[in-house]
Amino acid sequence: MKKEKLIRKASLGFVALSSLSILAVSAMAFVSPQSVMDLVAVKLTNTDAVSSIRGIYGGAGLTIVIALVYLSRKDIRESLAFLILLWGLYALSRMITWMTDGPLGDFGTQWILLESIFCGIGMLLWMNEHRKPVES
Repeated sequence: MKKEKLIRKASLGFVALSSLSILAVSAMAFVSPQSVMDLVAVKLTNTDAVSSIRGIYGGAGLTIVIALVYLSRKDIRESLAFLILLWGLYALSRMITWMTDGPLGDFGTQWILLESIFCGIGMLLWMNEHRKPVES
């Protein structure tokens, strides 16, 4: 029983940490899309570029956070599965870039490592999180 409680708290903590990190970038994108792109040394030179970053990192990011909050309240395993996909596909996207376009810079290298670790943590928690009994 203590192991179940520990896994549950770790799962909720992992979802919260993931949500807060995505929310931070989302808020940054809503306020200043250029500040998000400054992280990768890209200049936004027109309003379409600004609105695209605000939409993807701001709007879509906030949508992800809302979905994570909803899923974590409904079924923690579903929120963990969502995060496994999210972090895993982020890492896969960087890996594809590395293989097709060349080595990643410091930013990309740091993030592929973090995203891979987060994917792994999500998998471990998901495998250890107990399913809710099926109601008849």
